Amino acid sequence: MTRIKICGIKDEEHAAAAAGAGADYLGLVFAPSPRQVTPARAARIVSALRENGASLAVAGVFVNAPVARVKKIAAACRLDWVQLSGDEPWEYCRELGLPVIKVIRLSRNRKPDKVCADLAYGSRVLGQRQHMFLVDADVADKYGGTGLPFDWDLARPIARRFPVIVAGGLTPENVAAAIEIISPWGVDVSSGVETGGVKDLRKIRKFIKNVRQTDG
Repeated sequence: MTRIKICGIKDEEHAAAAAGAGADYLGLVFAPSPRQVTPARAARIVSALRENGASLAVAGVFVNAPVARVKKIAAACRLDWVQLSGDEPWEYCRELGLPVIKVIRLSRNRKPDKVCADLAYGSRVLGQRQHMFLVDADVADKYGGTGLPFDWDLARPIARRFPVIVAGGLTPENVAAAIEIISPWGVDVSSGVETGGVKDLRKIRKFIKNVRQTDG
């Protein structure tokens, strides 16, 4: 079964809708972004999910933040995972001591074999610590949430070797094709389920429905 992560959630309503539609993970963005939430808002979202019995995991998205700040927010907001979307080295990931989703960016200039070698090294550094990998488009001076796709063929050999989440330009209309080409462990969407920069409940439900139908 393909796991589904809905990222860039900003309020309790959309969090509850994603949970109710069957999402496996939610992403709350703490880095500078139109989707950024404060720790206080994030804590309220997580509390509302838990009070309503939602079992999905919540990831906090950070970009090149100090280790101490990430740990403090993760504890205060009761995050299940920390997603590192910046230039953090593997040793930083290990120092956190938290379940980590590390973002890797793909482009024609970064061949799959080199990415696989990097992920293999990261796996050795992290050892038994819980970790996952997320592949996204490589856009200059951007750290995600661009809505821009990359060449899915680049991710296919990586997904054969590692359980990866695929992000970058996914929408309800193209996610089935992405799954069929890449066979990823999971898919991640943010702008692809928005209308006018705001999460669209209809698109969230359609995205999740199309993933589940593709899984068969």
